[in-house]
Amino acid sequence: MAFISSGYNPAKPMENRITDIGPRKFTEFFPPVIAKNAGNWDYHEILEPGILVHVAKNGDKVFTVRCGAARLMSTSHIREACEIAKKFCNGHLRFTTRNNIEFMVDNEETLKALVADLKTRKFAAGSFKFPIGGTGASISNIVHTQGWVHCHTPATDASGPVKAVMDELFEEFTSMRLPAIVRVSLACCINMCGAVHCSDIGLVGIHRKPPMIDHENLANLCEIPLAVAACPTAAVKPITAEVNGQKVKSVAINNDRCMYCGNCYTMCPALPLSDGTGDGIAIMVGGKISNRIKVPSFSKVVVAFVPNEPPRWPTMAKIVKKIVEVYAEDARKYERIGDWIHRIGWETFYEKTGLEFSHHCIDDFRDPAYYTWRQTTQFKFTSHLD
Repeated sequence: MAFISSGYNPAKPMENRITDIGPRKFTEFFPPVIAKNAGNWDYHEILEPGILVHVAKNGDKVFTVRCGAARLMSTSHIREACEIAKKFCNGHLRFTTRNNIEFMVDNEETLKALVADLKTRKFAAGSFKFPIGGTGASISNIVHTQGWVHCHTPATDASGPVKAVMDELFEEFTSMRLPAIVRVSLACCINMCGAVHCSDIGLVGIHRKPPMIDHENLANLCEIPLAVAACPTAAVKPITAEVNGQKVKSVAINNDRCMYCGNCYTMCPALPLSDGTGDGIAIMVGGKISNRIKVPSFSKVVVAFVPNEPPRWPTMAKIVKKIVEVYAEDARKYERIGDWIHRIGWETFYEKTGLEFSHHCIDDFRDPAYYTWRQTTQFKFTSHLD
């Protein structure tokens, strides 16, 4: 009853409640024309690469200009985007999950002025600050993780390889001449924050060596039970080690069980596993979440290891470009990369792209395919018959 006397009604716990917990409701930030027509849109279409129009049932229109951006941006770049939004969009803009910036206007005259303005904005080296594209049958902007800038277990950088790949694929970002959309993603370790397992082309950083063990400092830096519990393959166990003639509490790593995920390092900084020669990138292809043509599928490893080659990652960028070029030439309209490979077969994919097939590309060679999502080891190459 004390609750009721203080104004709190258990029967209606949210009644008249004022709280500052959490963000403001997103609908407060809608542009007026979107707020007015919420739930009443009739259709939308792509007018040209990077430019869409949504038409409401009452005839209202919203024109959207999609511009590629980076996940990590300078404050000056964000301020410039806000200035553009203030100039043309009454202060409204939005960011997509693939790091695009979208400017929305409600009439064609403003649209033309906005596009003309965006095309004049360039960096000192000549590249576009706000490249327009990423819609329809194109390369969509790359979604990626933090890489060397921020992630605690990266096997590769994120911003660097993404920049190198998008420079190679830029023409396909600003046009819609591919058979279907191609989504490229990058995760800087196998924990897959970048969702590369369901992308047309996935770039995933991989460690190839187990963690190093700092026995001398481990007990002072780590909660040993947490480090043991963090390992998904039970490769970490507590031991008593000897350092400078003294016994100290530490851990041992079963190298045969370790899959180099870095989860133990997350819990224990005395177990670092980054390595200059052991770390690199694996390339996966064929994933998608679309139900069109065939069922959704995970991507598969087609290049088991590419070394880190900062600042431009030339080997990795060249391979990705080659895959896209062969796909663009050989796939049928509307076929995603996974659909195309499903039609021609994995053997033909390797033959057409010129990628080297190795035992690392065989699905889950350590476990029976019967109970895993991986499917087959039956490859029948035919190029030797030519």
